[in-house]
Amino acid sequence: MKYLNLQINFTLILLITLGCKKDSGPEPIRDVQEQTLVDDEALVRYLQTHFYNYEDFESDSDNYKIEISLDTINEENSDKTSLWDQVQTKTVVLNDREGNEIPNKLYFIEVKRGVGDSPSSIDSTFVTYRGSLLNGNVFDYRQLPTWFDLTSVVRGFREFLPELSAGDHTLNNDGTYDLDHYGQGVFFIPSPLGYYSQNLSAIPNYSPLIFSVELHKVNPADHDKDGILSRDEDPDGDGNPYNDDTDEDNIPNYQDADDDGDGINTRVEFDRDGDGIPDDDDNDGTPDYLDQYNT
Repeated sequence: MKYLNLQINFTLILLITLGCKKDSGPEPIRDVQEQTLVDDEALVRYLQTHFYNYEDFESDSDNYKIEISLDTINEENSDKTSLWDQVQTKTVVLNDREGNEIPNKLYFIEVKRGVGDSPSSIDSTFVTYRGSLLNGNVFDYRQLPTWFDLTSVVRGFREFLPELSAGDHTLNNDGTYDLDHYGQGVFFIPSPLGYYSQNLSAIPNYSPLIFSVELHKVNPADHDKDGILSRDEDPDGDGNPYNDDTDEDNIPNYQDADDDGDGINTRVEFDRDGDGIPDDDDNDGTPDYLDQYNT
């Protein structure tokens, strides 16, 4: 009997241990391609069943106090034009862990273009915005403008902002500013263009996101202070400064004070004669600041 009890107890302990092992440990990160498809289906369903307050903007186009709001289409407002019938699409290609290219669709509506300059995806922007989930829960809301370096925000945010232009501003007698004629828009992104597998307090992992944004000002950035705007540190000309690393030191050119790694700072090599044209002393077609063999 004692032997039987020991055997039963051992069996129970083994089952409990196996059960704990099965449930322990973090969830494996989901396949990006599969999650992209799941998120896109969710976004399309949302866009087909919701609308924004476009009539408010149409009836009072000069009123910059109107905020973008979203609502569900139902029997009482079935005549509303859905988001799906108004959005534009932008494809953003990401690479998974194996290096495979995964296209992600960003959906957006440019409600008001704005009258000023448009940022690049690497500039600093002065914005107000609201971020929410597809269920309507708001996870971030900035009513007062704040500066955002677009290198530090989620991919979808920095991919959308160049679709808008900044506004203008008027200085009041009390030292405050009136901001007008700025760009307004709303965009919808799958989780790979947002926070993906991160489980944040107000954003569950693998959540598609919605942002409505007002773009007030743009400041072209020079992150490495080498005298070349970060947006122009794009030697391959593909419009993406993030992937340019001339000396292959794992520091992109826009953050690298010595782009070609020859020991001479880019600021020194760029334009010694001050004529506004990058120097190329050996006339090989490669500017000195990108030519490690010409010092």
